[in-house]
Amino acid sequence: AQPATAIAVKESLLTIPNRHGKLSTEVGLLTVAFNRDLALVAIATLSACKKPVKPNVEGPADNGGNETEKVTTDSAEGPEAIWARGNAEEILGKVPCMQVRTITFDLDRTDIGSQFSDALACHARFLKQFSNYKLTMEGHADERGTREYNLGLGERRSNAIGDNLKALGASGSQMEGVSYGEEKPTCTESDESCWSNNRRVELSYAK
Repeated sequence: AQPATAIAVKESLLTIPNRHGKLSTEVGLLTVAFNRDLALVAIATLSACKKPVKPNVEGPADNGGNETEKVTTDSAEGPEAIWARGNAEEILGKVPCMQVRTITFDLDRTDIGSQFSDALACHARFLKQFSNYKLTMEGHADERGTREYNLGLGERRSNAIGDNLKALGASGSQMEGVSYGEEKPTCTESDESCWSNNRRVELSYAK
């Protein structure tokens, strides 16, 4: 609706005859135009005050159509990759089967358990690949039995490891067996859990 003052002015101007006795239509048109412009200004003012709120909707960023694919890499290498590099110290330090350096035995036995087959195959492979390395095989026994018997048992155990490695292709010239009998136990308790750890052959490498 138009303001009351504007309407009153419009009606008054439209009903006043001009000097020729006719209604002043020109004045009426000017008043209509004035009221129209006033309304447009009001609408524009209201529109400026009511700014549209942009929806807070997050979407994928526009990267020009070139999406970067996330690639997950596994930093852990397989043993064969380490073998392939041919670094002896790295193989000794990182290949899991080469970390098996203690072979244990049953009471008064020199036969090698099947659980050590893979480890001994790795050691034979290492000796064949690196002829400049020497392997020492230290035979041990638990405290039961005489000193002489245990020294002999430790020697037979180290020889059993050497024979196994030679059967797998390793050179005997790279291996040396030694027996300590019961002289170097890993533990001193007089029970089976300790004895089973002392009945062993320890493997050590040197250039």
